[in-house]
Amino acid sequence: MIGAAGLGTLVVLALIDSTSFGTLLIPIWLLTAPGRLRLGRMLVYLSTVTLAYLALGIILLLGAGAFLDAYGDILGSPAFLIGQLILGVALMIVSQLMDTKKARARAAERAANGGGRLLRWRGRIMGEDGTRAGSTAALAGLALTAVAIEAASMLPYLAAIGIITTQGPGWPGSGVLLLGYCLVMIAPALALTIGRLVAHDALERPLARLDQWLTKHATSTTAWIIGIVGFLLAAHAIFDLGWFGG
Repeated sequence: MIGAAGLGTLVVLALIDSTSFGTLLIPIWLLTAPGRLRLGRMLVYLSTVTLAYLALGIILLLGAGAFLDAYGDILGSPAFLIGQLILGVALMIVSQLMDTKKARARAAERAANGGGRLLRWRGRIMGEDGTRAGSTAALAGLALTAVAIEAASMLPYLAAIGIITTQGPGWPGSGVLLLGYCLVMIAPALALTIGRLVAHDALERPLARLDQWLTKHATSTTAWIIGIVGFLLAAHAIFDLGWFGG
């Protein structure tokens, strides 16, 4: 049965996931659209992201459960845990190598050269020009695209799936844990959406600045996420090996 430490790790991983491209950067970009916020369209995007991650997580949980039944002894062996420790240390090193001045400069240049076409497209899907037809489908498609792009590098989510598989209560409790994880993932974006709705003037400038900062420092943010996941993998391996506290 998952304990307080496992739940705490899941919350940390979900909050890390909440800072990703699809769960925070795109929502902020949509929220910085001028004019009145169309709450329904933001909810379409956020609910699509949540359901897509939940569906993917259920598939991974089912596959991970079968894999664990077949290879559980190997996964708990000292050799595997040492490999996990090496992987965690390697990810922390990679995160440091990614976050260089050259990489940050390239990200800033890409942000500066974004052009006006993206802004016009955002205006259409958010209804700034009065457009109604097709905007809901476009928002859902944008959400699914963001999840698909992130699927190849969803290290925090995969780590969470591993914890739920090995420490979770089994079905349906593990599904409830996964749903809670997905809700924590989109909680910051949902809070910003509510804030944008009730305090538009107060949040307009901070949201624009946050959007610029996240876009400019996208490489640093990715490196930060990879580094934290590496640390968690290494820490869990050390704990499971019994090296912590003698």
